[in-house]
Amino acid sequence: MNARIAQLPPPVADQIAAGEVVERPASIVKELVENSLDAGARRIEVRIEQGGVKRIRVTDDGHGIHPGDLPLAVSRHATSKISAASDLEGVASLGFRGEALASAASVSRLTLSSRVAGEDRAWRIEVAGGVETGSGPCAHPPGTTVEVEDLFYNTPARRKFLKTERSENQAVAATLRRVALAHFDTAFEWQLGGRRVLMPAGAPEERLKAVLGEDFMGRSLVIDEQRDELNLSGWVALPTLSRRLADQQFFFVNGRAVQDKVVGQAVRQAYRDVLFHGRQPVFVLYLRLPATEVDVNVHPTKHEVRFRRPRSVRDFIFGSLNRALRDVRPGDGAAPGPAPARPATRAGASEAAGGLSFPQRQGGLSIGTEGVGGSTLQVAESLARYQAREANDGQPPPLGYAIAQLHGIYILAENAEGLVIVDMHAAHERITYEKLKQAADAQGLASQQLLAPLALNTTEAEAELAEERQTELAAMGLAVDRTGLASIAVRAVPALLAKGNVEELVRDVLAEMARLGTSRELVNRRDDLFASMACHASVRAHRSLSLAEMNALLREMERTENAEQCNHGRPTYRVQTLADLDGQFLRGQ
Repeated sequence: MNARIAQLPPPVADQIAAGEVVERPASIVKELVENSLDAGARRIEVRIEQGGVKRIRVTDDGHGIHPGDLPLAVSRHATSKISAASDLEGVASLGFRGEALASAASVSRLTLSSRVAGEDRAWRIEVAGGVETGSGPCAHPPGTTVEVEDLFYNTPARRKFLKTERSENQAVAATLRRVALAHFDTAFEWQLGGRRVLMPAGAPEERLKAVLGEDFMGRSLVIDEQRDELNLSGWVALPTLSRRLADQQFFFVNGRAVQDKVVGQAVRQAYRDVLFHGRQPVFVLYLRLPATEVDVNVHPTKHEVRFRRPRSVRDFIFGSLNRALRDVRPGDGAAPGPAPARPATRAGASEAAGGLSFPQRQGGLSIGTEGVGGSTLQVAESLARYQAREANDGQPPPLGYAIAQLHGIYILAENAEGLVIVDMHAAHERITYEKLKQAADAQGLASQQLLAPLALNTTEAEAELAEERQTELAAMGLAVDRTGLASIAVRAVPALLAKGNVEELVRDVLAEMARLGTSRELVNRRDDLFASMACHASVRAHRSLSLAEMNALLREMERTENAEQCNHGRPTYRVQTLADLDGQFLRGQ
């Protein structure tokens, strides 16, 4: 027998709707804290008991809620932030749906207390399971307090799916840290799991250190880019500060923490050839653009947004981060701000066209000394000769001057800080890779006609996309014609990629265009080829280098973009400071 359609009772409908907003205690904390920020709060206190199941208490010093508006505040779809559908086209506040308090009240026992600034008394309202149970005057300073008790008491099935108290506390703390990074002018205090955290309002550096650790400020770059109405600011960590998990990635759009595929793809692309396999970048970035250019009404949790011009946003983010990372040179790594100008080329540095040249051994003294396992340390020249040169020329360059070669693998150099250890193959690989890319960028992606056009069956949407973007594809070196409702013919491909899987290449390019509005698949594959070429063309381990050859390599590194990592993400050099060495040898102790 077919069941008849019937209207759900309001309590049931409220609990179903609450499931979209209130997934766990951290969801409630996020919504309440955002309400406080929208109310102009400059101090927010959060108290959590038993992972938020027993009690969640959020207090702020915002402008408060008028007593007559309290019943509306806990009812569904009641808000002071929008009043018409047209307002959704330019939402500037963090909240706007009017669902947070009503959703929380429908699955808990909620008390809302508030006092408007300038009023002589406060007022409260109590709600249990979505039903008002009491109201009246109360004692409360200017601002608002929301207390949520016995979460999911009337929906035990939902409570069973909560994790352990520790896990829920961690989720709440992660939510608060994320919000705190977007509002440096607001003080936060939270207490959960017996731990109290204070984040005073003020300098961003202290808050960033509290959230991301002490190393972040010393190993990150400041971003501040403007293009038309788009502004990107914040901090990105150097590739050497990467992590296994993507747990320290914070992106905000107009002050709202979001997760967006357009943004994620742009950031990954910027770090593409400087991160080791599987590592994740660390960043705190703020994108500001007109509210009309972004749709925040995509998901009830407001974690997702939709950009009106996603391709423009993606290209802007990628370009900004790519420039910042590529401008880093050896010697800039410790700087918390933008990288300074490239070091000047010193007299005598090798600048042979087409890559480094390694002439026959010349000058210097080479002394072979047998070590453990027959290894050899080649002493290139006495330090006295370098010290005399520095007396005339000033400070040594960032990577200093070569003094030895170890095991035919590492170059040892002395700079102002101490000892520089260079992996000569990794360093030369990066230099060769960047020169190949620069040459290709200057000449463009040359096309090669296929002997016979490659016919591909596609979806109708893919064929239509290929037809619409034919000019753009041609600029990438791909000549593609639409031959039917759901078919295309490939007539030319980039010459460098002609020996690869052409069908896979074209399908990947179209898929990326459909998803992101643009494609870098051709450039990525070209760069993969260059990476392989650079690896095979670079100086191999166990090759003995002369003093001049080693110094030429160091000078090339100082002029090369991304020289701190090879194109596989491995470090090219490390510095042992004199202080580190003194500590290891207990000098001065």
